[in-house]
Formats: sequence, structure tokens, C-alpha cells
Amino acid sequence: MSSQSQPYFQFTESMKMVGDLARDFANREMKPVIMKYDESQEFPYEIMNKLGEMGFLGVIFPEEYQGAGFGYLEYVTILEELSKVDPSVGLGVAAHNSLCTNHIFTFGNEDQKKKYLPLLASGTIMGAWALTEPTSGSDSGSMLTTAVRDGNNYILNGSKNFITHGSVGKVTVVMAITDKSKGRKGVSTFIVDNDSPGFIVSKKENKLGMRASDTSAIAFDNVQVPKEHLLGVEGEGFKQAMIVLDGGRISIASLALGIAQGSLDASLKYANERVQFGQKIGTFQAIQWKLADMATQIEAARLMTYHAAHKKNNGETVTKLSAMAKYYASEVAAQATSEAIQIHGGYGFIKDFPVEKFYRDVKLCTIGEGTSEVQKMVIAKELLK
Repeated sequence: MSSQSQPYFQFTESMKMVGDLARDFANREMKPVIMKYDESQEFPYEIMNKLGEMGFLGVIFPEEYQGAGFGYLEYVTILEELSKVDPSVGLGVAAHNSLCTNHIFTFGNEDQKKKYLPLLASGTIMGAWALTEPTSGSDSGSMLTTAVRDGNNYILNGSKNFITHGSVGKVTVVMAITDKSKGRKGVSTFIVDNDSPGFIVSKKENKLGMRASDTSAIAFDNVQVPKEHLLGVEGEGFKQAMIVLDGGRISIASLALGIAQGSLDASLKYANERVQFGQKIGTFQAIQWKLADMATQIEAARLMTYHAAHKKNNGETVTKLSAMAKYYASEVAAQATSEAIQIHGGYGFIKDFPVEKFYRDVKLCTIGEGTSEVQKMVIAKELLK
């Protein structure tokens, strides 16, 4: 086989193994309680604890740090399977692995890694990652949170919002300004213990979808952070965040992929059961074409997502590929959930059928970790280099 005809990746035994484990867990442990957590907006501690025991909260980290020792291909497989059943749980696993834990793993020194990674990768504690602020969303370089050096500490003041695990996390990776005169090059990153005096959970958000995933606003009121908790050196924070987001976007693409596939699976089942005008609706061309479009677009999104994951595994720069995968998969998922509702008709609008929740959950995929519009900006910038 020539190099040109080789696939981007192969489905390995480890991918099949973790996929089977995730699928079985999702159907056995998650499916019966989906709507309970969705309606109460309660964080699913029991589910997350079990996922931690399975190694799913430290998928991409070495065993020496209590991680599972897998790569991004296994990670993508797990996220898709979990998100086929409950995207809220998939989002929690994605944010915990890709953002907080991965930021410490990628840019932390050995002391920082030994202190925090075993707790995070094992799921003993949950982690949060704080970049977005009330006045700086897509324009993350205009943040206002400051960190001022004071002897052996930095003093943090400011606020962050839309923070996943903001109220349930025990440690947060925080981006803050250490030198206002340098703009984005004046942003630095800190590991903050959430029980520090002055760390405030100011609001838990009441959301359209992903309601079992904790999203909160947090604030810092003269929070003292030891200088040893600076990640890397001063001024590298924004650059670090953009590198971390390259991997994070692969996880959101995987999350979207799971939602899209879950919507297609539910639609196929319904099309084979629902009878109108004396025949199953799956025999109608209008329904068949919807299913065919959904399946084709999902397969394309899957190839893009796994391709990006494969390149990430190889240590290659994936800025363009991860943005493409995230942009395309999230838009495909949004379209797939809309078509799934249409196929289900009135039943798609009620909570007895899974597509209603998929439809609410999916919108975050086109917004979180960079909107679709931001992904296009990233892609275009990479193309024009």
C-alpha cells in the first residue's frame, strides 16, 4: 500500500476496548438518570467518580501521574460514546482532560505536575480553566483580571464567567494580566486552589442545555497565589491558552460528533418504527434523504476529527486541523439535531425522546472554546501564513 492510500489512522484494539467500555457505561450508568440530572441541574458526582475510577478523567496523561496512558484517538473514541448518551457528561470529561489538567501537564514544572496531576487524572478532584470574562469572550486578549506580584505571592483580582466546573472544581487554572502595557504578551497563568481566601463562586448559571455540566461565574478578591503556582514564566499565558485550545477543540469536535451520531441513531430507530399512511416513515424519500445527508456529514466530521487527533498524537501542530474539525463537526451536529427533531415530528419536541435534549445541548458546541466564527478566523489565518 502506498503512503498516499494509507488511512490517517487505524482503529486499534485499545480504541475498540475503551469504546466498548464507554458505550457500556453510558447505557448502563448514565442513560437511566439523564433527565434527573438535566432537570435538577445537579452535578453528577457519582457518575464522574466512576469515570475517574475507569481512567476516563485522565485519558491522555501518563500512568506515572495516575493517568490512563492513552492518546487522543482513544480520547476521541471515549468522548463520542459518552456524548451519544449524555453530552453533559461528555463535556465534563472533555473540559477536565483538555483544559485544566492538560494545561498543567503541558506547561507545569515537575513539582506542579506531581502535586496536581495525580489528583486530577484519577478524578479525585475536578479541575476548572478560567479564560473567559464578562467583557472578554471571543476577544480573550482584552481580559481585566490582574495578578500583581507581592513578595512571594501574586494577588489576584477580577472575575471570570462561563467556567466549566467553576463551583465543583477544587483547582482552577487562571489567566490574568501581570503587565498591562504588553497586551496579550502581558498575560500569565496561575494554578489557584479554590479554597483560597477570596476565591468566590458568584453564580451558577441556569442554562439552555448541558444542564448537568457545572457552569459558573467566579471572582477573585485579593486572592493570594504563591509564586510557585505560576505556570511557565510571566507573559506566556495567552500563548499557552491558545496551544491548550488546539487540543480542546478536538475534544469539542468529538463531543459534537457524539451528539450528531446519537441524533442519527435515534432517528433511524424512529423511522423504522413510526407508521404513517400505512407504512414506516423510513420508506418515504423525504425521510431517507434527511438520513442520508445526516450520515454522510457525520462521517466526514468523524474523519476530520480523528485526523486531527492522529496528528495531535504525533506531536504535530494542529491549530488549523483542530479548528476545522471543531467548526465542521459542531455545525454538522447542529444540523443533525434539527433534522432529528423534524423526523420525529411532535414527538421530537417532548422530553420522552432523546432528540429534544440533543437539540438543546448541541448549541454549546458552536460557541464554547471559540465560536464557529472564531474558528473560521483561525483557519483563515493559518491558510494565509
